Amino acid sequence: MKKLFLAAALACSFSTLATSEPELVVPSPMVADPITEQFSNLGVIVKSISDSPIANLKTVITDKGVLYASADGKYLIQGTVIDLENRENITEGALSGLRKEGVADYQESTIVYKAENEKHQITVFTDITCGYCRKLHRELDDYLAAGITVKYMAFPRGGLRGSGYEDLRNVWCAKDAAQAMTDAKAGQAVAKVENCNAPVAEHYELGQSFGITGTPAIILEDGTLIPGYQPAASLSKALDENSKKS
Repeated sequence: MKKLFLAAALACSFSTLATSEPELVVPSPMVADPITEQFSNLGVIVKSISDSPIANLKTVITDKGVLYASADGKYLIQGTVIDLENRENITEGALSGLRKEGVADYQESTIVYKAENEKHQITVFTDITCGYCRKLHRELDDYLAAGITVKYMAFPRGGLRGSGYEDLRNVWCAKDAAQAMTDAKAGQAVAKVENCNAPVAEHYELGQSFGITGTPAIILEDGTLIPGYQPAASLSKALDENSKKS
């Protein structure tokens, strides 16, 4: 009797296999990329992975900047890769592309002071309390006269908490954000805006992914980062030189 039941079961199984439609077969789940999986465990979001100039090492573009990893995701390297033969900073080249793309994505949320005879544009990560940010803003007319349009993004030095963060949010939410920025950098109190939904946190996180740690931080048109204050004359010269290279 047991043999009879076994034979019947086998016959049923073969019959089912013979008549099953291929499209009903459920594919096995895809295996997660080991680098993406390991970085995710660290709270780091991977945007893209590509080969690096170093064998068996991957260039990983993340929300925290440019990192490097072994193909199996076991090893993480944070630092600068330099091509000694060509005297080229490979990491800075990757970061420049990341900055250029990231700034373009947030153009609609910048506070803009447009030059009448525009030759160049810069994006400045700024805070309303830092001395050199205020100095740059006091000399805004010099930048505009040199044909440099200034676009501000927010980078609260104290992080995403406290009055510095809240004041920046209220500046961005003001009816005239450009005037509110000027007033705030002149030391005037920032008026609170009800139901303010400003992209200050997004700007701050983006700046961190660019390798920015302080303000002002100036991003040129090609994605080059110039940390700190620069007078209009020297900045104009740097922008002109970059234009000749491109």
